Amino acid sequence: MICAAHLRRNLVPSVAFIGNTSSRCSSVLSQSARPVEVTVTKSAPSRLEALRATLAAEDEVNDTPTLMEFASEENEVVKVDYGRKKAVARRRNILPKPKWLKAQPATSENYKKLRSTVRELGLATVCEEAKCPNIGECWGGGDDHTATATIMIMGDTCTRGCSFCAVKTSRAPPPLDPNEPEKVATAITKWGLDYVVLTSVDRDDLADQGANHFREVVQRLKHKNPSLLVEALTPDFRGELDMVERVATSGLDVYAHNIETVERLQGRVRDRRAGYDQSLSVLRHVKTVNDHALTKTSIMLGLGETDEDIRATMVDLRDANVDVLTFGQYLQPSRKHIPVKEYVTPEKYQEWQEEGEAMGFKYVASGPLVRSSYKAGEFFLKNYIRERDGEAQEASSA
Repeated sequence: MICAAHLRRNLVPSVAFIGNTSSRCSSVLSQSARPVEVTVTKSAPSRLEALRATLAAEDEVNDTPTLMEFASEENEVVKVDYGRKKAVARRRNILPKPKWLKAQPATSENYKKLRSTVRELGLATVCEEAKCPNIGECWGGGDDHTATATIMIMGDTCTRGCSFCAVKTSRAPPPLDPNEPEKVATAITKWGLDYVVLTSVDRDDLADQGANHFREVVQRLKHKNPSLLVEALTPDFRGELDMVERVATSGLDVYAHNIETVERLQGRVRDRRAGYDQSLSVLRHVKTVNDHALTKTSIMLGLGETDEDIRATMVDLRDANVDVLTFGQYLQPSRKHIPVKEYVTPEKYQEWQEEGEAMGFKYVASGPLVRSSYKAGEFFLKNYIRERDGEAQEASSA
């Protein structure tokens, strides 16, 4: 049973009860009792109503756009004055992409077939993980209809966090797949390639940083197809040269390691565990343990480097006896990554190619969409290696 006094204490103040409310609550609500008469008194406007009225008045004064009006605006920053001093809204300074940056769409049948093989075998490719703009051309086969892909081994998660790279990162990536060497060899055999590029994430979490795993993948490929040409695009292995040697002597044909940018911008662009001198030492050491292998590196342009910076880097690379150099335009993967400072023109890339060839590089690939593992470069290296080996055989048999 509930007495009227109890109801009066626990219900809203605007409800008043009329009736006998003695301290003993002798008059109670029951099935036999007559209904209690209730009088509702009108209270002052609520805070919610007052807020609504204020906002409505501000809308009339400031001509605030509606949600639909706001959503329909394109490429504009809408400034709304609410009567308080606020910082001026600003757009991020993002450079528009020039007309020459157009890549082939990833829609061909060759592209779909190769992607299906990658999915079936559970492989990772740097083409996808790094959001390469050339994936439509390389996977689609291009003019020669020969598809190619850069296989990324040791997982799809890197232990480093470079400000230009779209590959996901973690301090503790999943363990290595012991069956990966066989999976990769099976995929390459299925594609029928005669030149393959392997790359990997950094694995600072492992004692050998994955060097022995990398070596095993190369050796498994060579075992299945001795005539297959293998290019390995490797991490820097923290500059530990014995780990570099494990990969360099695995039977590969091209040892690639990217210096990425000029010396002045290394700290801004790359992870703090990487470094300009460290990368040069890796490339230099390869030649001391395998003078038959070609060495290769890549530089991104458009990060704020100067011509003097680039030229000095090219000199250092030649001093390290690097054979192949590629130049390509840096493209910002997302708003979280370092922004593009400049879109370098095709004419400028041509100038760098000519200057590099004059400096003694065996091959220079230079263009806005050129990447370290670009198939045009593979075509040249394949022919170069075949011709070199053929000449060596002729000389030995003479």
